Amino acid sequence: MLTYFSLKSSTDAVISVFLCRLRIISRYRGWFIFDMIVPTILAAIPILLGKAIAGPDASANFLQNTGTANYVAYMVIGANIFMIVSNSLWIFGFWLRNEMQTGTLESLYLTPASKMVLLGGIALYAAFRSLIAFSIAFTGGCIIFGVNPFQGDIVLAVTFLLVGLIPIYGISFFYGAVVIKLKEANSLINLAQWVVSLTMGIYFPVTVFPRVLQYLTMLFPPTWVNQDVRASLLGLSYFFGEWYFDLAVLWAFCVVAPLLGYYTFLATEKRTKINEGVGQF
Repeated sequence: MLTYFSLKSSTDAVISVFLCRLRIISRYRGWFIFDMIVPTILAAIPILLGKAIAGPDASANFLQNTGTANYVAYMVIGANIFMIVSNSLWIFGFWLRNEMQTGTLESLYLTPASKMVLLGGIALYAAFRSLIAFSIAFTGGCIIFGVNPFQGDIVLAVTFLLVGLIPIYGISFFYGAVVIKLKEANSLINLAQWVVSLTMGIYFPVTVFPRVLQYLTMLFPPTWVNQDVRASLLGLSYFFGEWYFDLAVLWAFCVVAPLLGYYTFLATEKRTKINEGVGQF
């Protein structure tokens, strides 16, 4: 007998996965505190280094190269968005790896809910956790470094951030495919964090890259989110001149990244079942 899984049932399943992850993280509050502290530390390193080396001319030098003298807010924004991207990899990758190691991944696949529903619940939890941590860490970082956290076009910046979450979690599907294939999460995330930080330009504008590298970084959705949030809050230029052009690009990523990522995840999973068996972890 085939099980008919309605839209309501799918929604309930997504919410159940979401609430399950919230209950688990509530027992490990240190991780949530960690999410709020790390962005401030990441931003503090270049901020303090800039003050120590560039001295009183730090703002003028930064203005000449980036278009804004507010290098403190520039670093704080970059560090917090980097943490969102990093968390998307950590949460998704380690959830998948833990399910593999405990032998419960096969059990999840036997439930009536589709894989998309299960992955959607994890993505919803990761987005909720990241947004709460971002709000607190960004506001706290601005207060610590003496920057106004409510400058610029807040509504537009939040719009870019929320729309950008969709392709960011689409990228997590690619990472999940790699975890299934290599059966490893720790070392992959450590490597991915360095690549992500360089590609999205958390401490510098990607326009300093050679032309070829600039084109490559623009294929990475977090690069657009980072630049557009900065442009909204600090008055920088958008990649395509106007905010609605950049937003249109992000919407295109919203379609391409999740579909391509999910297809890659399913294809990798299928090959693993055929060639190795999902039980060999």
